[in-house]
Amino acid sequence: MTTEEIIHFVSGLDDVLAVTPAPGDDWPELGWGDAFFYYSPDGVVPDGVQPFATVVTKDYPGDEASRLDRPDTFRVNIHAGKEAFTRQLGRTPREAAETDVDPGVADTVIAHPVYGTAGWLAVVNPAAGTEAVTRELLETAYRQARTRYERRN
Repeated sequence: MTTEEIIHFVSGLDDVLAVTPAPGDDWPELGWGDAFFYYSPDGVVPDGVQPFATVVTKDYPGDEASRLDRPDTFRVNIHAGKEAFTRQLGRTPREAAETDVDPGVADTVIAHPVYGTAGWLAVVNPAAGTEAVTRELLETAYRQARTRYERRN
C-alpha cells in the first residue's frame, strides 16, 4: 500500500474529511506531507476531536521509535479501540508496552509506540501481509468515529 492508496481508500468512506497539510496551509510545517482523517459530515475539522487515523511520513518529537526518517518509510496510525486492539494483538491497550516488537518493522501491525495504551495501532509500510487488516482496522476506526460524532450531535 502507498500513502496515496490509503488516502484514497479512507477518503472514499462517507463523510470523511482528509486533511493533507502542505506549504501555505494554516497547519504547522511539521504536518506537511502527512494525512489526518476525521469523520466530519460538514467538511470542517471538528473542534476538540482527534483524527481517527493518520498517515505520517516523518518522525515527530517524542515519536522516533519507528524510524520514519528512512527513505520511503511511512506509518499508518489507527485508533482501533480496545476491542479491535485486543483482538489484533492478543493483549489490551494497557498492556501495549509489554512487547519486544521493533516499532520500525515494516508490514506488521503493532501497538502505536506512543499512543498504544489509548487503543491506537500502527503499521509501518503496510504491504501484502497487512493490507487487508489495515483496511479492516481503518473501517473499524471510521465506524467508531462516526458513532462518537452521532452521540455528540
